[in-house]
Amino acid sequence: MINRFSVFIALITITLFSCKKENKDPNQKLNVVTTTTMITDLVQNIGGDLITVQGLMGSGVDPHLYKASEGDVTKLVNADVILYNGLHLEGKLVEIFEKMGNQKTKTIAVGEVLDKSILIGSDYFASNYDPHIWFSVSNWKQVTTFTIEKLKELDPKNAKAFDTNGKVYLEKLDSLETKLKKVIETLPKEKRILVTAHDAFSYFGKEYAFNVVGLQGLSTATEAGVQDVQKLAAFIIENEVKAIFVETSVPKRTIEALQAAVKSKDHEVIIGGTLYSDALGNPGTIEGTYIGMFEYNVNTIVNALK
Repeated sequence: MINRFSVFIALITITLFSCKKENKDPNQKLNVVTTTTMITDLVQNIGGDLITVQGLMGSGVDPHLYKASEGDVTKLVNADVILYNGLHLEGKLVEIFEKMGNQKTKTIAVGEVLDKSILIGSDYFASNYDPHIWFSVSNWKQVTTFTIEKLKELDPKNAKAFDTNGKVYLEKLDSLETKLKKVIETLPKEKRILVTAHDAFSYFGKEYAFNVVGLQGLSTATEAGVQDVQKLAAFIIENEVKAIFVETSVPKRTIEALQAAVKSKDHEVIIGGTLYSDALGNPGTIEGTYIGMFEYNVNTIVNALK
């Protein structure tokens, strides 16, 4: 039986060979295609109205499982540059990006800028590193600086504006770090146990001294088994965890099953709220921005665990 994804890869390759870009008007805006909503938001903050940004993934979309649609092919082929997370977060898209790189289409994995010494190890991903790098503001500031420089290289005529916009955004990230630390300091360290649907928050845990436990591990590609649920239920009871959390990009049923397992042992744990993990909120909302998402998550976590 022919693998449908392999056929799709082949079609994209044919498209790349057959589609040749016409000479670009030097006054035309740089056309940037991004994968995750976090990267889309970042590029929009740096580029503003001077560039065109098209994000492949929307609110609530799980990048671990995302497959390119036929409509995405046109965006990818016509892009001047594609910015993606890397570290195998976009598992189903990696092969496509490799094909595009072979055809001299500019593809940039922003996560590759981070020194391997600060990355968290992972046996699951082919990169051997946890790809959820945006949950460290410090990491994201490095990614921001890297992205500013890449956009300047690609669009020199707007380099000064990118520098100015980038500086403003980096100052906002500095303020975000200060604000988050103040909120988190109100939560005693013994209560800093974060239980979620999948382990997307390890960088957050490392930065703010949280013990982070995910029901499905680092990726959502595999379902949690009964033993996983029972083991985590026992951990919750033993550590007197008050609240557990749903994620917007992961089905709610996994956490509801965990809550039921705890209840079956004559204990109670509440669902403390819904966190944004692998995608931002809806466009036009506070949670639809990286900064707004992070503030919302921290306030939700701290208020539920107090």
